[in-house]
Amino acid sequence: MGNQTEAAAAPTVAVGVCLLKGEKVLLGRRRCSLGYSTFSLLGGHLELGESFEECAARELKEETGLDIDKKRMEFLTATTNKLLLEGGKPCQYASVCMRAVMEHGDGEPQNVEPELCDGWDWYEWDNLPKPLFRPLHNAVRAGFNPFHA
Repeated sequence: MGNQTEAAAAPTVAVGVCLLKGEKVLLGRRRCSLGYSTFSLLGGHLELGESFEECAARELKEETGLDIDKKRMEFLTATTNKLLLEGGKPCQYASVCMRAVMEHGDGEPQNVEPELCDGWDWYEWDNLPKPLFRPLHNAVRAGFNPFHA
């Protein structure tokens, strides 16, 4: 029956956040090994018992210092459900995308986790930087647009 001492890997739910300001979206250049040096939305893993809205608000605060209430987080879409077999252990990622719109008085994003991100900047959706993090790249190629979702 195989080795019973190793627990089976559970799927991971990733929550991405499209933070919009006018006609622009916030992206950062990744420093972690997965997608190193690509541009990505902010986000992270859903914690046990957390709603998508709570996760999005928590990740936004952890990564940018912005404190935007979970009630302002809007579910956009489930973008992926992928089994990754590359590299080490196989893993499965299910991804959802949330949206929040900046309002007057929200402040400006700070680079709170410089070990994970080179910094944040605002980009027009029709003029996104390259290279994009693969899940974002695939979503854009499939027609995803947080301004029209």
